[in-house]
Amino acid sequence: MRYAKRGRLRFTSHRDFSRAFERAVFRARIPMAYSSGFNPHPRISYAGAAPTGSASEAEYLELALAEVVVPAEVHAMLDEALPPGLDVLEVVESPGGSLSDLLEGSRWRIDLAADGAAAADAVARFLAADEALVERMTKKGMREFDARGAVVSLVVLPADDPGRTSLDVVLRHGTPAVRPDDVLRGLETVAGLPAGEAPMMTRLAQGPLLDSGEVGDPLAGHA
Repeated sequence: MRYAKRGRLRFTSHRDFSRAFERAVFRARIPMAYSSGFNPHPRISYAGAAPTGSASEAEYLELALAEVVVPAEVHAMLDEALPPGLDVLEVVESPGGSLSDLLEGSRWRIDLAADGAAAADAVARFLAADEALVERMTKKGMREFDARGAVVSLVVLPADDPGRTSLDVVLRHGTPAVRPDDVLRGLETVAGLPAGEAPMMTRLAQGPLLDSGEVGDPLAGHA
């Protein structure tokens, strides 16, 4: 299943979303398969969740069902049960294998308060750098890693407002996962470009990385 996080719902944490989704599954009467043991729970596998605060048009999860159901019916039942802003976009029969293995990269749009010419210069310097070391708090404490190595492409998009800039960035998934806010910190570290207040980050696509550098559709060819 592909779903979107939009508007204020982008501030929903992954834990809060998983609780809301399980309640929606129950309300929609989806015939879920459950885990075994003393505390069975619906078999739902989440893959590549976006960071809290980021909007997304390309979040994915897998459901294990107890019986065969038409994907379009699951789509309609879940879309009705979820709140506006958590929107089901596509439901298909599983292509088999691991969905997570197909999510090799993401394409993001980053909207920030910055002059277009300054942003273009900073992007050029960032792409020319061998590395861009940034720090972020992780579950294992503060960690330093290279934000440059995960960037497949990074371009400045045309903007009507001279005080605003949009960046289009394709990121290769890896460990640790480099996020769009890490790229912003890298731009500041390497080229002194401040991100300004509350940059808006939206994941546009997530899937296999193609030879062209684009991000493919992991559900392509399945209905």
